[in-house]
Amino acid sequence: MYILAIDQGTSQTKALIIDTDGRVLATNSAPLRTRIVGDSRIEQDPYEILASVQSACAPLLEYYPATIVGLDNQGETFLLWDARTGIALTPAISWQDKRGMAICVELEAAGNGPLVREKTGLLLDSYFSAPKLAHELRANPELRRRAESGELRFGTIDSWIIWMLSADHAHLTDPSTAARTLLFNIQQQQWDEHLLALFDIPAALLPTVVPSAGMAGEITVAGHTLALHALLCDQTAALFGQGCIGPGEAKCSFGTGAFLLLNTGQQPSRSTNGLLSTIAWQLPEATHYALDGGIFTAGAAIEWLRDGLGMLATSAESSGMAERADPATTPICIPALAGLAAPYWRSNARGTVFGLSRGSGRAELVRGTLEGLAMRVGDVLLAMQADAQLTIPYLRVDGGPARNHFLMQTIADDLGVEVQVAAEVESTALGIAQMARYSATGVPLVEIAGGWRGSAIYEPQIGADERRVRRARWERAIAAALAFYE
Repeated sequence: MYILAIDQGTSQTKALIIDTDGRVLATNSAPLRTRIVGDSRIEQDPYEILASVQSACAPLLEYYPATIVGLDNQGETFLLWDARTGIALTPAISWQDKRGMAICVELEAAGNGPLVREKTGLLLDSYFSAPKLAHELRANPELRRRAESGELRFGTIDSWIIWMLSADHAHLTDPSTAARTLLFNIQQQQWDEHLLALFDIPAALLPTVVPSAGMAGEITVAGHTLALHALLCDQTAALFGQGCIGPGEAKCSFGTGAFLLLNTGQQPSRSTNGLLSTIAWQLPEATHYALDGGIFTAGAAIEWLRDGLGMLATSAESSGMAERADPATTPICIPALAGLAAPYWRSNARGTVFGLSRGSGRAELVRGTLEGLAMRVGDVLLAMQADAQLTIPYLRVDGGPARNHFLMQTIADDLGVEVQVAAEVESTALGIAQMARYSATGVPLVEIAGGWRGSAIYEPQIGADERRVRRARWERAIAAALAFYE
């Protein structure tokens, strides 16, 4: 028996095949485009997303006729479609989109922030689906009318794919994705009537929430009908794929952004340090929670150096160039190209550079950017340690930038913890595959966790005194940037 994983991400859809022993047999991917309109609107074509699923999966299914499938998705990206025809009525509105900012400000000013945080574990931020959905319904009276009459459906990308690829047009999501909408009560594990009223969103729009692991129906992909056994948000899929199934285990997935999750066990952990509390996954026997800290710009900063400024021919060059740079003339770079997320949550912040001199050249700007990314990872992990009141022994990492030697060593140095790079680059796709394997075969979780393998380990190479100096310098720069964007 073969198991197919569909990892529907921002820049591409990835497909992966494993066998019942959890061995990765084949992978494939299909790219996706993103449309940026002005300073706030970031969108994708929902039909292009569907086509990318077919393109990524078709060659694999030809050689590995899977019968089981797991699906993970972008989390906060969503769209509206016609409940009768399935025709998309909005673009896929990205997690990076900022059109809900005004609604967040309005609700925060009315004193709703603490209530929203208590129920959802999240902050009032346009990162999540509900403010952007509320904006669309407010801006388009016809969408509002049809939503209230039950003619429309709302869904994150998992819901859209399942609706379009299931014979009965199933309208489903799982708790880990529902928890990213600002409409889901993570303690009661259901859609919250008070939150729906707060955002003025009709309940008829919403999908049914089913467990993350378990038979949820069938979808047909590239002519193959598959049993859908697992659903997850992308970042919790990566947590599972990194073998972080026990409390206190943490991972960081690098892509367009960087996303850190810390497994907190079977109780939600309330953050006092600017993090989010979310549902990791819901298994038949228990629901697991996580602390979440997102960094909106990571790989995108390296791409900006390459494509926007022409400083790099390839992203891979950044590591060697940074190592050749002069530390004395390297500036402090805060890579907030899409705002500062956790633990600061300042969506209006932008990339900021301190300490340029005539000795600062291309190599120094590249090094400063990588050092800034490492410090942003440190911001989040230090907040996690404070909230969880524990010292995290290691950080597991995956994604393209995890292959950047300079960046990984700098993270280990700045945090004083071991950084473990996953041997399997596609930890997110592997995670949803392993969740489907767990559901379909009953393999013990401890066996899945024990199968994790690393490709590189980075040990800290600087002392505590230098680490404190670096951190203090960074915190001064952050304070100055936040004051400027006040």
